[in-house]
Amino acid sequence: MTQLPHSDALCALPHPYCPDSVPEGLFDQAMAEICRFHSQHTPGYVHWLKANGLAVQDLDGLDDWSRLPPIYANFFKQQQVLSTAGRDALELTSSGTSGQQSRMRYDERSLRAAQYMVQRIFDHYGWDTPQTPCNYLLLSYEPEGDITLGTSYTDQFLCRFAPVNQVVYALRRTASGHEFDGFGVIAALQAFAAQGLPVRIIGFPAFLWQVLQRMRATGVADLQLAPDSLALFGGGWKDRAAQEIPRQQLYQRMHQQLGMDLARCRDGYGAVEHPVPYVECANHHFHVPVYAKVFVRSPYDAAVLPYGQPGLLSFVSPYISSSPAHAVVMSDLATLYPGESCGCGLTGDWFELHGRAATTAGRSCAMAASELLGRH
Repeated sequence: MTQLPHSDALCALPHPYCPDSVPEGLFDQAMAEICRFHSQHTPGYVHWLKANGLAVQDLDGLDDWSRLPPIYANFFKQQQVLSTAGRDALELTSSGTSGQQSRMRYDERSLRAAQYMVQRIFDHYGWDTPQTPCNYLLLSYEPEGDITLGTSYTDQFLCRFAPVNQVVYALRRTASGHEFDGFGVIAALQAFAAQGLPVRIIGFPAFLWQVLQRMRATGVADLQLAPDSLALFGGGWKDRAAQEIPRQQLYQRMHQQLGMDLARCRDGYGAVEHPVPYVECANHHFHVPVYAKVFVRSPYDAAVLPYGQPGLLSFVSPYISSSPAHAVVMSDLATLYPGESCGCGLTGDWFELHGRAATTAGRSCAMAASELLGRH
C-alpha cells in the first residue's frame, strides 16, 4: 500500500473543525508529500508543474498552496488521469445515465482517508449513533449489482452511522432503468412516522421537494417523524435550477410537513472529483474542515479572489494518491468568508454556493437523476 505518512496524519486528525489542533506545518508537509508522490508516479505531472512555473524542488518551501496549479474538474470528464496507485483501484463515476462522466479511481488509502473525514464530522455533530436503529429514505438510485455511481456509493456509506431498520429508495430500479417513485416515498414516510424510529433522509433535495409538493397537492396530512431524525442532502438541483428553492424554504417545509428540527436539516457539498465532505453547520454554512483549504478563483484569469468576492470554487487536499486531484477547480460559483463571520462557533472559513458557472450545463449525478423528475 502507498505510504504517505504526513498526508495520512493530516487526514486522520480527530477534530475536523479545530485549526488550532493541527500540528504546525503538517498541512504544508502533507501537500508537498502528495505532490512529490504524483511527480514520481503520475505520468505528465512533472511537466504540468513546470508548465505552471513550479519545479519539484520548490514544493518543500511552498506554503501558499493557491500557487499549486489545479486541474479543472471538467477535465476528468474528458480523460482519466491515474497514478500507479490508481491502476487497479475502485472506479466511481459522476453521472447515472448518458452524457459526460468523471471516472475517478480511489485506491484503498485515498478511500479510507475520505471516509475517515466523514466519520470525524459525524462524530463532531453527534450523528454516529450505533445504538439507535433508523429507517432510511435514500433520495438516490436503488443499486443494481456493483455500485459504481459516486453518489450511490456515498449514500450506502452514510448508512453505517446508525443501524439500518429499513431502507427505501426514491429512484426505483425497473427493467428499463430507474423511475422516481413519489407515491412510494410518501407511503414510506407515513409508515416511518407510525413506527416512531428516527428517520435519516439522504440524497438529492429536488426529490424531497417534489414529494412535499405532492403531499400538499393530494391532501396528505402532515407527519411527525421521530425527534432525532436527520436529513443530509447532496447533489444539488443541477438542470432543474429553474425550480430550485432556497434551502431554508425546503427546511421550513420539512419542519411543517415532516415535523423535522430545522437544525437537523443539513446540506452537504462534495463531488466524485473531490469527496472531501463540506457539511452545513447549525447556521447552514459550509465550513472547511482541517483536511483541505479552499480558494475562490476569478473565472477570467484564475487569480485568487479575496473574501466576499464570488468566483470558481477551488480545493486543495492531500488525501488522494490514485489521481492528481489534490488541487482542483470546480465548475461551481461560490463566495468565501472568514469563519468568525458565521456565528456558529466554528473558526474555519466557510463558503456560500451560487450554482454552476457553465453557460451550458455539464452533466452530473443530480442532473441525470433530475431528468427522472421531468417524466412525472
